Amino acid sequence: MAATILVIDDEEHLRWILSKALNKTGYRVLTAATGQEGLKLVSEQMPDLVLLDLRLPDLDGITILKTIKKDQPQLPVIVITAHGTVETAIEAMKTGAVDYLTKPFDLDELKLVIERTLTLVELSQEVDYLRGELRERQGEGLIGQSPSMVEIRELIGRIADTAATVLIQGESGTGKEVVARQLHLQSSRANKPFVAINCAAIPENLLESELFGHERGAFTGANARKKGKLELVRGGTLFLDEIGEMPLTLQAKLLRVLQERTYERVGGTEPLKLEARIIAATNRDLRKAIQEGKFREDLYYRLQVIPIHLPPLRERREDIPLLVQHFLRKYDPGKRLKGVAPEAMALLQQYHWPGNIRELENTIERAVILCTGHEITPENLPREISGDKQRVAGVLLDFPPEGINLEEVERELIRLALVRSGGNQTQAARLLGITRSALIYRMEKYGL
Repeated sequence: MAATILVIDDEEHLRWILSKALNKTGYRVLTAATGQEGLKLVSEQMPDLVLLDLRLPDLDGITILKTIKKDQPQLPVIVITAHGTVETAIEAMKTGAVDYLTKPFDLDELKLVIERTLTLVELSQEVDYLRGELRERQGEGLIGQSPSMVEIRELIGRIADTAATVLIQGESGTGKEVVARQLHLQSSRANKPFVAINCAAIPENLLESELFGHERGAFTGANARKKGKLELVRGGTLFLDEIGEMPLTLQAKLLRVLQERTYERVGGTEPLKLEARIIAATNRDLRKAIQEGKFREDLYYRLQVIPIHLPPLRERREDIPLLVQHFLRKYDPGKRLKGVAPEAMALLQQYHWPGNIRELENTIERAVILCTGHEITPENLPREISGDKQRVAGVLLDFPPEGINLEEVERELIRLALVRSGGNQTQAARLLGITRSALIYRMEKYGL
């Protein structure tokens, strides 16, 4: 997409020349003859760069520059000045202009200055993004200053470089894999593999082979030897997500691995040494699963040498603004938006977030895409957050003239079932009359 350049200059002939030359180069050009008109275009059109004449009939150029930098500090401004006002140009540079040109100037020189400025802006945005990625790798991926998050970060720092097995518990979307990755990245295993396996997403008949590997001929279709995740992760960390969904037969085999630190491929007899740290995670109440005979008590205690409980987002609402800013940086790297309107932020903090951080991230990504102004407003938020009265119950009772969106109805029903069940996926699936795996599929589909 071509960059948009705004020219603010009171000389009509110069505006025409610049517009024609820059259009020919491939830029989209907007022009303004006065400072007020220019500020209005800055606000409404969100240009990528401004060419600003310091002498205008209505407003002082420095005043215009200060206004632009106050409202959009990342917007690059190149000032244009006549001979004899170089001192003013220097003042403009101190105020925030990225460069200046003196009239008359060469068009080729102007094009080079514009190209250089836009390249520097793009590089600066990339550096900001990479710095953010580095901060996450160094432990700032666990965003929040609530007491619970401070405690969890401190715990990760203390246990990361041990070999102890860790059991991470928390509702869906609370960041269990983020914690597992931080434990890996802050350990001496950081340059070794981090391998994740979702025990709920792989059919029971394939899960054993995925975990342990298999020998050729071990079962129908096993035409070659295959290494399992336990072998591939050698020296690193194996993350067993949704451990509560692991079949009992496989639980017994995993227990043996943890006890003896050895295993065999399916259909094999050669003992292989476990050379990885095991981190497990679940959103289920494993103690209840033990009572129901669905999870082995001995495996539970083997896994939770060090337990970590992640609180749901509704229990640490003070972290929501920090998370929102983080996701804004992620999905609006060009800093097109100034932020979130206070009334929208209030709604985000009031909402109960059954899908936790994952739902918040999807909400912000959607809002960034839908937002046409300078900040996210309640209109950019889903109806269940913004308070729109058109709810599922109303849709089901009566079809509005414009019809309904079936996916929105399904998403809202799933959300309500999760709220009614307190985030318990098994209970929510029962309320909806579907299997738990079908619920998980739909939750991922709708970002819940």
